[in-house]
Amino acid sequence: MLKYVDVKEVFAEIPDEITLAISISGCPLHCKGCHSQYLWEDIGDELNTESLGALLSGHFGITCVCFMGGDNDPAQVDLLSAWVKENHPHVRTAWYSGRDSIAPQIHLKNLDYIKIGRWDETKGPLTNPQTNQTLYRVDRAVNGESVLTDITPKFWNRI
Repeated sequence: MLKYVDVKEVFAEIPDEITLAISISGCPLHCKGCHSQYLWEDIGDELNTESLGALLSGHFGITCVCFMGGDNDPAQVDLLSAWVKENHPHVRTAWYSGRDSIAPQIHLKNLDYIKIGRWDETKGPLTNPQTNQTLYRVDRAVNGESVLTDITPKFWNRI
């Protein structure tokens, strides 16, 4: 079961989107230098389709919802992303994962963006050109398959 701790409307997590960022607790990765160590704990309220629906209805004008974490239950992240696609087709979906590869439980058809890569304090965040993290836009090929386009450089030289 996923739990969330806080929700914020943000402009910096996904380029060109007004994003509802949902911070998910219970992170199993425990990266050295993590800036959100409170999210290692199993705290907060249950994140399910009912609570997600309430969050979305309470935030007018967002263009994207981003699950910030959820590496403890990628299948649930996938289910919630699919639910957003079905019930809020005008809202794009994103997942910030700390994994170094895409979890096998994730179906890219349910996402518009995915960030992968453990936090490495020596390489910094997406705004650092030396980062080990990558943000991909999930594009659809003519045959319907998902294609990952690296959009990490959009974070560089931002004012």
